Amino acid sequence: MEELIRFYIKKKEFKKLQVILKDLQRHELKEIFKHLKQDEQVIFFEVLSEDKAVALFKILGTQQQKNLLDALQPPMVQTFLNRLSSDDRVRLFDRLPERRVKSLLGVLTPDNRAETLHLQAYVPETAGRIMTTEFVTLTEDMTQEEALAKVTEEATRKENIYILFIIDEKLKLTGFITLHRLLMMAPTAVINEHMSRQPISVKTSEDQEKVAQKVKELDLLALAVVDDTNKLVGIVTFDDAMEILEEEATEDILNQAGLSDLKDTEEDRSKLLINGKLNKILAVRLPFLLATLLLSMLSGLVIENFEQTLESIAMVAIFIPLIMGMGGNIGTQSSTVFTRGLVLGHIEIENFLEHFFKELHVGLTIGALMGIMAGLMATIWLGFPMLGLAVGLALFATMTVASLLGFLVPFILIKLKIDQAAGSAPIITTIKDLVALLIYFTCISLFLGHLIS
Repeated sequence: MEELIRFYIKKKEFKKLQVILKDLQRHELKEIFKHLKQDEQVIFFEVLSEDKAVALFKILGTQQQKNLLDALQPPMVQTFLNRLSSDDRVRLFDRLPERRVKSLLGVLTPDNRAETLHLQAYVPETAGRIMTTEFVTLTEDMTQEEALAKVTEEATRKENIYILFIIDEKLKLTGFITLHRLLMMAPTAVINEHMSRQPISVKTSEDQEKVAQKVKELDLLALAVVDDTNKLVGIVTFDDAMEILEEEATEDILNQAGLSDLKDTEEDRSKLLINGKLNKILAVRLPFLLATLLLSMLSGLVIENFEQTLESIAMVAIFIPLIMGMGGNIGTQSSTVFTRGLVLGHIEIENFLEHFFKELHVGLTIGALMGIMAGLMATIWLGFPMLGLAVGLALFATMTVASLLGFLVPFILIKLKIDQAAGSAPIITTIKDLVALLIYFTCISLFLGHLIS
């Protein structure tokens, strides 16, 4: 399916694309969407019907939503934002730069803009900030027929209709009734005879994690949010609560891994590097590059020291890019595995040595396999067994060391509270290059020293 969609996008067969997409459900569309390239994702969205596009947009991750807002045409952006629920809109805006939020507020309808600003006035990470105001309220004196008529009328515009909250004339919460119970009542029966008068609620100032935990523990479809006077101002739905718990769990994993500030720090650094002033950007990026410049000069000194070797055996130079490149590849792999493992909680800082020695075993195995293959290929290609032996051993040692550097360098930077995302790659690459040259030329000297004049 994905390949066919890519084919239609490439050939601009948009009508055929619409035909195969029209009967797919939003979870199927999401599965396809996440495997497309960003430019393909934009076209994918543009050929969907408005209802399907909005439905898909609502269930995408925040980062994917942000990318689409930057890429889609203004009319489509306006449609998506206005059809998001108020709490989802605020959650998205909380992850966007302030300047971008101001411009997007301008495309909202007056009602949606007012509601968004109202929710943004609450303290971040509280019940007030995450609640939605799109819910149905009933009064105690309503009959079943009147209540059902109101629910039917408002259902398409509200986020939850399964739990119906009861309020008095001052909008204060007095109870609730489930939709199931309402349907079971006689048409002339009055709400106050069948409602529950012990509603569970939280204050707008309550921490979002505690709110989400309460929803989970009590298995609630919706939880009422009230102000200090017990006035009903919003609800927190089950799906929003589960999303919050997932985010909090990720944050807890970072804390346990010794990366308590990593998420916020990386987000702040990203904003700084994209939107910051030149001097701030240079302050983050230059130190690592200056350090690697000095280390690169050492690599130059190594080559200069073995200049006679290169002059005597010119074919030695053929394999320098291979040795350095393969070391870089495994170093990058190792660094990625380490960082992702930390974030997902699969690697624990306190057990670093255990993971380090596991990576040593992996590096030795991969290095040995690649070294044997490279040595044999060099021997067959040039008909020079001793050079093949030198290349094979050098590649084996270089890949093993580079693999360990991929774990060790980000670990040290994290311990020193230095931006490992900006620093790991240049430091690993430069140290690996220096070590690779030393190892390679040392092997050449050991096995081919008698040929050097």
